[in-house]
Amino acid sequence: MAITEKPVLSRYRDRMDKAVDALKEEFASLRTGRASSSLLDQINVEAYGSTMPINQVGAVSVPEPRMLSVSVWDKSMVIPVEKAIRSSNLGLNPVTDGQTLRIPIPPLTEERRKELVKIAAKYAEQQRIAVRNVRRDANDDLKKAEKDGAINQDEQKRMESEVQKMTDEAIRRVDEALKIKEQEIMHV
Repeated sequence: MAITEKPVLSRYRDRMDKAVDALKEEFASLRTGRASSSLLDQINVEAYGSTMPINQVGAVSVPEPRMLSVSVWDKSMVIPVEKAIRSSNLGLNPVTDGQTLRIPIPPLTEERRKELVKIAAKYAEQQRIAVRNVRRDANDDLKKAEKDGAINQDEQKRMESEVQKMTDEAIRRVDEALKIKEQEIMHV
């Protein structure tokens, strides 16, 4: 029989932190009406027989507040990059200028802003679920450790309440990030 070791709560905190960080990365790819090079981070291009992120086939820059620019390194990749941007569901229409794609960022309509807020809320809910799954894993490990005698019942209860505090804190940070993103999206 394998000996159960005492659960280390910092591992669960790290996993919860990763869920919050993942949410912030997802939020960076949501349009807010102003140009940001991270807007194109989620776009993948069919290149050289595989799929790769857009920043591996060209340099993304922000020359103006409402304009993105992608300088494609390989001339043969200009059309695939343009297609990837058009089909990205971001509502962007790149203009080709030699090996450079200029991407004007159109102002968001009220309807599109509300749609983006719903998408942001969906991302936040996915990360809340991830945090709660970490809590469940932690509690399962604590129960197993108590059953196997690695920790006593009092210690298990104390650690479970610490896990709950970590969960509440992580969910509060998710909600905070969502609130900030909603304000950013709805700001005209």
